[in-house]
Amino acid sequence: MKTTKNLFGLRMFTTFAILLFIISACKKDEEINTSDPNSKVATDYSISSHWLSIPATVYPVDVFYFYPTAWTNNDSLPKICAIDDSSMMVKAPEAFARQATVFSTVGNIYAPYYRQDNLSAVDRLNIIAGIPTLDAIAAFDYYIKNFNKSRPYILAGHSQGSNVLSSLLAGYMKDNPQVYARMIAAYVIGFPVTAEYFANNPHLKFAQGPDDTGVIISYNTQAPDVLPGVNPVLYGLVGKVINPITWTRDETVATTAQGLGSFMPVPPTNALMQVPQYADAKVDTTNGVLICSTADISLGYGLGIFHSYDYAFYYFNLRENAANRVQQFLQM
Repeated sequence: MKTTKNLFGLRMFTTFAILLFIISACKKDEEINTSDPNSKVATDYSISSHWLSIPATVYPVDVFYFYPTAWTNNDSLPKICAIDDSSMMVKAPEAFARQATVFSTVGNIYAPYYRQDNLSAVDRLNIIAGIPTLDAIAAFDYYIKNFNKSRPYILAGHSQGSNVLSSLLAGYMKDNPQVYARMIAAYVIGFPVTAEYFANNPHLKFAQGPDDTGVIISYNTQAPDVLPGVNPVLYGLVGKVINPITWTRDETVATTAQGLGSFMPVPPTNALMQVPQYADAKVDTTNGVLICSTADISLGYGLGIFHSYDYAFYYFNLRENAANRVQQFLQM
């Protein structure tokens, strides 16, 4: 009888332990469920479907790319999309084709999907500093620990992608100087990086010319007649600017004759193709923008805000510059 009681007790204990394990596992699954756009737990980047691009290793250098806002939503909510949002699954690869391919002759291009803010939020910068940045840093950290294999790398982004990239540079690189030491350059295009940003992050530096490494490159393109405060992608900020044709920071105009070519939609199919240099370039230090006087002002956002063409206008200039900075870094 004593033996029967002991067996009964053991069975009860075993059953209770199994129930605790199941409950614990379910709770864990709930905690890491990033199908909830507002989950404060970072997306799991060990899952391959959470990557837009995991390339074969061909080059001795990597590129890590964050795409711009790539999902559409007609409602004010949700402010953050799910990691598998159907519209983002379509638009993110399109952005990759327009922008990240600048670096396709330079490095192995990694690109994560990340949960994004939509365009409806009034307090966009604060929202992007939350979940989108959480995912961006988690993706980069996973890449460093699992894919990078200590190779030097380029960072690149545009618009919201450059916004989260600026946060990664400020925080993650400060905390991981050994990782920052392998950074060739960061193309933080389409989002202003200000003098205040650099004052708050003295470990970072802005590019001074075509050859320096470990630096940030940034500009926001618009027409000459756009009034101060009108361009919404500047968020009222005055950023540092470098000329993507001459790679100088003074206000000398770089003509189209000096450029290497643009990557533009060509009728009748509007397929993206190399065309002769479409855009000139002039740094406006007062307003913190790059002025282009040769483009049709109806492009992009209209009214001369060429945000959508920040990469396209200077595509082959960016490609040559990335190759040059890689060479400079590898020779160090």
